[in-house]
Amino acid sequence: MRGIGILLAMAGVPAAIAVGLSATAALAQSREPISALKGHNSDAPVDVTADRIEVQDRADRALFTGNVHVTQAELTMDTARLTVAYSSNGGVQIRRLDAAGGVVVRSPSETARGEFGIYDLDRKLITLIGNVQLDREQNRVSGSRLVIDLDSGRAVIDGGPAGVNQSGGRVTGHFTVPQKRGD
Repeated sequence: MRGIGILLAMAGVPAAIAVGLSATAALAQSREPISALKGHNSDAPVDVTADRIEVQDRADRALFTGNVHVTQAELTMDTARLTVAYSSNGGVQIRRLDAAGGVVVRSPSETARGEFGIYDLDRKLITLIGNVQLDREQNRVSGSRLVIDLDSGRAVIDGGPAGVNQSGGRVTGHFTVPQKRGD
């Protein structure tokens, strides 16, 4: 239920209403929406599986294609195509993952989808672009672009230009409301 605050904040719902609708006392006390990805260990090893890999060593990148699955700690990413940019100063250090083709990023409690994705490991940012959806439980926020800061847990969804995505240039949200017990 803690995630309702982040979804409400991303949809532009005023903090007072977001706090009122949230079912958790922690959110009511802090008034700061937090993503489940806050504090994700971006230094953890990255495991990638795919149907094919092409290493372009001179360009310091590797291309993975076909049923690509990425795992880092509790975070997973699935996509059709992934470009891994790395540096090779005394060993391979992954810097950035660029995903294309139905990108799905999952944490234990949130799922985000978009047409393209960028995971900048140096800056600890995940960006999804194109018909973005962020789901937590039965709550959903949609827009054109999602940026998640893994350090702070802050997530921002932009609506984008009208006519470019399914949301018509606006951020949209669908939220469940805690049901009151009849006495």
